[in-house]
Amino acid sequence: MSTQELRAVPNRWFILTVLFLARTAMGLQFQTVGSVGPILVDGLGIDYASVGLLIGLYLFPGIFIALPGGMLGERFGAKSIALIGLVLMIAGGLVMGMSAWFPALVAGRLLSGIGAVLMNVMLTKMVADWFAGREMATAMAVLVTSWPLGIALGLLGFVPMAAAFGWPAVMTLSASVCALSLVAIAVFYREPATHAARFRASLSLSLSKREWVLVSFAGIVWGTYNVGYILLVSFLPGHLIDGGYGLARANALVSWLGWGLIVMVPVGGLIADRLRWPDAVIAAGFIIAGAATIVLAADLTLLFPAFVLIALTVGLPAGPIMTLPAAALAPQNRATGMGIYFTWYYALMAAIPPLAGFARDVTHSSAVPVLCAAAVLAAALAVQVLFLIVSRRWPAPHPAR
Repeated sequence: MSTQELRAVPNRWFILTVLFLARTAMGLQFQTVGSVGPILVDGLGIDYASVGLLIGLYLFPGIFIALPGGMLGERFGAKSIALIGLVLMIAGGLVMGMSAWFPALVAGRLLSGIGAVLMNVMLTKMVADWFAGREMATAMAVLVTSWPLGIALGLLGFVPMAAAFGWPAVMTLSASVCALSLVAIAVFYREPATHAARFRASLSLSLSKREWVLVSFAGIVWGTYNVGYILLVSFLPGHLIDGGYGLARANALVSWLGWGLIVMVPVGGLIADRLRWPDAVIAAGFIIAGAATIVLAADLTLLFPAFVLIALTVGLPAGPIMTLPAAALAPQNRATGMGIYFTWYYALMAAIPPLAGFARDVTHSSAVPVLCAAAVLAAALAVQVLFLIVSRRWPAPHPAR
């Protein structure tokens, strides 16, 4: 390795650290509503369906913006679009922090969500630019853990902050963290030297029918898997409160799911690589975490063993699931295919949480949205099986690697 290459190594990891912190801010802002949901219900006179709507609105713009956002990044540069995304996240957080009018909260949440989608797509692209051909899997795994870290920090700190300063302070804090991230990226991020020569924009939609079907299945698996986790961290505190836990204690306990996810996501990838059987790791995670979630919803006296099982297994499928698009797509179609993949993810993340909140309102049972989490994990497992059947019975006309 040349002296120049040796000097470049720490720069890549420093860049990854900056991007990791920015994406952590995204997870933190996402969790603002979920953590203070019961406070919003009491303070604003809204129902839990409205809380679910606010949760889903953060991801809803991705249905329409993920693909165009990627194209804008190729045209104007990933850094520029990421900074625009952060500006929108700051603006949306401030709008939510300055108004107790529900339509204004909807507008602010939607504005933040648009910015988050732009930043999320661009941060993934930035990491790919810096780590192409060099520890890409490790870098992506590190980036992925930033989302649950932000959620866990929100679960841990937002309720005490809301109790001390009011829920608007939580929204304003999230905007402030996004502002710090904007400064960090603006000051420290730069494109790798080889970027301009290696990346070009493409508007082609040249996927085969097989690729469309399989990458859609993969996106549904990823989307339902993430929905299951989000339903747990958003609605499990309410279930614990009904079982006699205080709000702060319930949120602190559920935050451990985030800490477990941070550890178990890379562990799941390592196990899958060592065993060379990623499908088994995915299935095991879905089955064990789903079954433990049902137990948790049904009987809180079994809270400890069920909670430990969920914390240890819910993160295992993440890494192996992220390999599914590569298995389905020809190399020249990966960019477009990943756009389809994330469109499914954003659509499901926007659609299902409001339904879970509505189910809670109709049944007046805090256990129902927790059971919904188990149901969507079961759906993820079913679609994973469909992916395997179709991929094996519908031969690829190319070596999709």
